[in-house]
Amino acid sequence: MKKSMQRKYARLLVRMGVNIQKGQTLIVRADTEIYPFVEILADEAYKAGAGDVQIEWSNQTLTTLAYRHRTLTSLSRVAPWKEAKLKEEAETLPAMIRICSEDPDGMKNLNQDKAKKVRQRQYPILKPYREQMENRYQWLVAAVPGKAWAKKVFPGERTSTAVEKLWNAIFEACLVTEENDPIAAWQEKNALMAQKCEQLNSYRFDYLEYKNGLGTDFRCTLMPQSLWCAGGEKTLGGTFFNPNMPTEEVFTTPKKGCCDGKLVASMPLSYQGTLIKDFWIAYKDGKAVEWDAKEGKAALDSMLGSDEGALMLGELALVPADSPISNQNLLYYNTLFDENASCHVAAGRGYSNCVEGFENMTKEQFDELGVNDSLIHVDFMIGTPDMSIVGYKDGVATQIFKDGNWAL
Repeated sequence: MKKSMQRKYARLLVRMGVNIQKGQTLIVRADTEIYPFVEILADEAYKAGAGDVQIEWSNQTLTTLAYRHRTLTSLSRVAPWKEAKLKEEAETLPAMIRICSEDPDGMKNLNQDKAKKVRQRQYPILKPYREQMENRYQWLVAAVPGKAWAKKVFPGERTSTAVEKLWNAIFEACLVTEENDPIAAWQEKNALMAQKCEQLNSYRFDYLEYKNGLGTDFRCTLMPQSLWCAGGEKTLGGTFFNPNMPTEEVFTTPKKGCCDGKLVASMPLSYQGTLIKDFWIAYKDGKAVEWDAKEGKAALDSMLGSDEGALMLGELALVPADSPISNQNLLYYNTLFDENASCHVAAGRGYSNCVEGFENMTKEQFDELGVNDSLIHVDFMIGTPDMSIVGYKDGVATQIFKDGNWAL
């Protein structure tokens, strides 16, 4: 893969993704395998004016070894220096980029119950810092091909060919070509997505109803203050950024505790390095009450057992079947891409910035309105080519999706 294309992509992530500000620190979270790209990304960040670029490395093999050999107490401990780092980040508000590249099934042997307990023990310590930073800093999730991930997407290819093909697919999904200006392309994309949000927000739906031939039959209530969002967004300080590259979704935060029916996943979900396949979740009075999976049931149990909020929903997202990423006809085994090829929902934490007037609200007010809180936010895909979604306002039905695509 040409380095010039990787550099063009890195420049997009820095300047349009997190929109790094002069003198601002950038924190990059990435797997050790993709060091060469991270070097390019750091160079582009400095050229864009970053004051410091800090790299936080990860590695699936080392993580699996740690969970195999270390005690629950040891894994759960948040060292004083780590908490001091979180405190500094909450005060200085660095921009953050998370680069996905890992094997979707690379930690399938991880003890899921142990991992869940670690998250539960650490969460009370981490949560105050996350809440302090919420809506105040720029963040981005993007992707770079890892070898195992590329082979998962293109199993019949040699590794080098699979990696190059995945690079090309990522570039296409993120509007990066040799000829174009991707930043201008994203500006145009953001403008079009803002128009769709404006249209949906004009209806002020009370609730949505989903049905398809796969078995989904589901109804979910919105808050009167729920807002549809898409594309880029602004921090409370006014800095514009794009949190996901790529993105095709228009999404909102539903009212917690107010949904009923069955959701059937239309794609596998990679959760904590384990694939969950052919699964469904049934909801009653707003909570998941029953679920099953043909593969990865332990991971699904762990996900939904994270806390009470994990049993409720925090996001509804609309993506037409006839969208650029869907039309690539690839199963990425990566939520960043697969969620942008399919309508989806998220188990767990809701988005406070999808609430009208969120800028002036307290945590207590969000709770009172019905914004779900949880230590997880996990998207899973439910969209199909025959999906029907109907919105209701004061008893009047409006067809939002028909045969998997926009009807509005």
